[in-house]
Amino acid sequence: MEEINFAILAPLVAISLLLVVIALVDLVKRPQTNGPKLVWALVILFITTLGPIVYFVFGRKDG
Repeated sequence: MEEINFAILAPLVAISLLLVVIALVDLVKRPQTNGPKLVWALVILFITTLGPIVYFVFGRKDG
């Protein structure tokens, strides 16, 4: 069985979690989004690293 290299894996997991947290905070603070906030929250939470990126590109609605 192959060993998992935690020195490489840990920063990737940390970056992914940081993206999720930042996206969720932005979602809560933003008065309007392109689409329902609940759907964006589910996208951010369940589509791991790609979800927050998709939210930042397509979900944010500038005032």
